[in-house]
Amino acid sequence: MLKLYYATGTCALATYITLEEAGADYTAERLSFKDNQQNSPDYLAINPKGRVPALVTDRGVLTETPAMLAYLAQTFPKTKLAPLDDPFDFAQVQSFNSYLCSTVHINHAHKMRGARWATEESSFADMKAMVPKTMAACFKLIEQKMFRGPWVMGDQYTICDPYLYTLSTWLEGDSVDINATPKIADHFKRMSDRPAVSKVMAAQKA
Repeated sequence: MLKLYYATGTCALATYITLEEAGADYTAERLSFKDNQQNSPDYLAINPKGRVPALVTDRGVLTETPAMLAYLAQTFPKTKLAPLDDPFDFAQVQSFNSYLCSTVHINHAHKMRGARWATEESSFADMKAMVPKTMAACFKLIEQKMFRGPWVMGDQYTICDPYLYTLSTWLEGDSVDINATPKIADHFKRMSDRPAVSKVMAAQKA
């Protein structure tokens, strides 16, 4: 059995949805950031980074969303969550997810994690003020140059889709109008209607 450690409102949602889409045998344990559980000794023994998500497997612990999503696609190949038989196509999936991880997520984090990069309060304000602009620019690029439609990589639903959906849930809080990117807005609606997404979102609210 797989075990996912997550917190609501985080990128862990992408892995949570993918576990459900894959039909995996898993459990999910919620951590409270408000109570700083991600830095508790018990959790740091699982993930010394003190962040979520973390996925416990029978071979050890995985961290970082792109790695977890690729692992699940490869572990459950019958679900066809990635083009595993084509190295170039699979690399494109990895490229898209890496962009979400290394650029889009980092831009979002400047809103409330400024202490990772600076110490002056004025710097925090500058970083926070830039978030609507940088996030809007990222989603415009995805819409115009990276999104194939109707799913991220084309006709086949892949591990890119729950990841894009997860980061799309942050747009309203980042003062970005998702309707400015109509393809992504449509994608968000269709993702919200998927049974796996509905089940996971309900579980997170329980």
